[in-house]
Amino acid sequence: MSFSDPLSVTISGATSSLPRISVGDDKSEYQSGDGLIRVEASHQYKVERTRRMFRLDTSKITADPFRPSENREVSLSWYVVCDQPKVGYTAAEMLAAWVGLNTLLTASTHANITKLLGGES
Repeated sequence: MSFSDPLSVTISGATSSLPRISVGDDKSEYQSGDGLIRVEASHQYKVERTRRMFRLDTSKITADPFRPSENREVSLSWYVVCDQPKVGYTAAEMLAAWVGLNTLLTASTHANITKLLGGES
């Protein structure tokens, strides 16, 4: 089973459609029409563990702080990775751990993510 096509992501109130642009055995990629937003979902199967990743890449054109008369492309990426053992956790237990992490990071209007981005640990 795969994600819906296209995916939809909302950043700063602007929703972008991300059609699937690539499909592999264990990886799919989605990208906005202008190429500035990209999502990747992938899986790595090893002997003892499975690693699952969901990644969002964004790019934009901005003024170069060293040459204000020139613009340049800059990028930002966010990753979510689940590194799971082959046995020992049910899907429900893994989901419960994700919900706990997501709640920790997003509670109180994303206070802990804001602190992380500010360099706190």
